Amino acid sequence: MRRIALFVEDYAHKQFLGALLQRLAEDSGVKISLDWRNARRGHGAVVREFRQYLHDLQREGGRQPDLIVASTDANCKGLRQRTKALSDVAQQADLQIVFAVPDPHIERWLLLDSGAFKKVFGRGCKAPDQKCERVRYKKMLIDAIRESGITPSLGGIEYAEDIVKEMDLGQAARNDASLQRLLEEFNAVFREWQQ
Repeated sequence: MRRIALFVEDYAHKQFLGALLQRLAEDSGVKISLDWRNARRGHGAVVREFRQYLHDLQREGGRQPDLIVASTDANCKGLRQRTKALSDVAQQADLQIVFAVPDPHIERWLLLDSGAFKKVFGRGCKAPDQKCERVRYKKMLIDAIRESGITPSLGGIEYAEDIVKEMDLGQAARNDASLQRLLEEFNAVFREWQQ
């Protein structure tokens, strides 16, 4: 059983990354357990909790996770700057760490595969553009689900697991560099664990 510690900025990140990791684990035949260390209060909380966790691991020792995932939206900062901010925190850590940084927002990843959307809701969605407006993709996700006749109660994030299960991950990654980067890193980790 591979243990994964996760630091994510909100419920949307938790739902998407949890579903993605479970799917990759099933596809590769690797058993995993997810240890959610932070899943709310945004980017600042992710950085603070991630830094404290690494400090505590270094000071106290004990069993280390097999992988740490730190995730925050790129927002208008961009993929490179957000990834660097997380990477700076982890500089001294001798641990396997993956940074999941949707550019610009995680809701955009749920709109990348219209075919998956159609399997879940009976109707596809429009391909998302690439802007950094804060609520743009939350609104696009809600509108796309409403167009299928369903009223999402949690902004559509409650369907993240269903959408991720149906996604053509290769196609979705070709439509988004930040998702492609994450999938390449996760796939490398799972290949290593299979050996």
